[in-house]
Amino acid sequence: MTGNAIIEFNHVKKQYDDNVILKDIDLEIERGKFYTLLGPSGCGKTTILNLVAGFTEATEGTITLNGKKVNDIPPNQRTVNTVFQDYALFPHMNVFENVAFGLRIKKMNKNVIKEKVAEVLKMVQLSGYEERGISEMSGGQRQRVAIARALVNEPDVLLLDEPLSALDLKLRTDMQYELRELQQRLGITFIFVTHDQEEALAMSDIIFVMKEGEIVQSGTPVDIYDEPINRYVADFIGESNIVKGTMIQDYEVSFVGHTFECVDAGMRPNEKVEVVLRPEDLVLTSVEKGKLTVQVDTQLFRGVHYEIIGYDRDGNEWMVHSTKKAKVGSEVGLYFEPEDIHVMRFGESEQEFDARLESYEEE
Repeated sequence: MTGNAIIEFNHVKKQYDDNVILKDIDLEIERGKFYTLLGPSGCGKTTILNLVAGFTEATEGTITLNGKKVNDIPPNQRTVNTVFQDYALFPHMNVFENVAFGLRIKKMNKNVIKEKVAEVLKMVQLSGYEERGISEMSGGQRQRVAIARALVNEPDVLLLDEPLSALDLKLRTDMQYELRELQQRLGITFIFVTHDQEEALAMSDIIFVMKEGEIVQSGTPVDIYDEPINRYVADFIGESNIVKGTMIQDYEVSFVGHTFECVDAGMRPNEKVEVVLRPEDLVLTSVEKGKLTVQVDTQLFRGVHYEIIGYDRDGNEWMVHSTKKAKVGSEVGLYFEPEDIHVMRFGESEQEFDARLESYEEE
């Protein structure tokens, strides 16, 4: 464990009978950062959250919190708190009593409780709502109450299990900003669970992308978006154009019948690969100026850009995000720079991928 790590999983496995939920998980959570566990339903992300909280026990492996093994430590003795998807607020209690509940269990002094509740309600912008009934609160306000109830116990780690999923789109976006700002202001470690890739990209310092009980790739939002390790990550994080290609040699890749300069290296000559080009990196131009030619099939206006679907002469589909409008049925050129091309090896592990990236930096 590094000096700034607050949580560590070492070869953690979780299974129920023959159903393996987590497969040999190794991860490290640093103090004071916003982490997101991202993946589809059933991939194991909530199970990791429950293992940190102590709501379930690991089948194998070691979990440490602040450098101490906590596998057998009950939830109420761990310095973590959880905000659940349904908020789990007490409907018969007002805002003050909901937030104060954990402090009353600890038998704190009434004046101390009053001060702490007032302080945390101010943090989540709910000062003056102390006497409000939970049924009178909006979805966003209820979420803030749930967060305040968790924060008032001064946890080292705040766990958030898809707390934005029940909110409408605008409120959800607003709460993303509020949660991120709150985490940065308080300096508490947040571990956030979601299946929404846009949410993960917007809020996180570090993302763990999960699939079928494994962490497929971890890194900053920019790293994962710009350098996906495989087709699964490229598809899950944003829109992608993915085609088969051949790595001719370092910094030279062939796909859709043409050879292009790229910025990838460290692969075998003539190795079969997959190539990713993001829709926003493709520039609409004339056929003469384009590196690829496609025929426009459909076009949708998405507000800030047009989403254009076209097909090249080999039948490959290409998605383009452009502020320019295209004419359905016409042929257009697509232009891109070498750094817009991302080459993925088949079956490359995250460790092998990281080693290859480090080799680029050393050159």
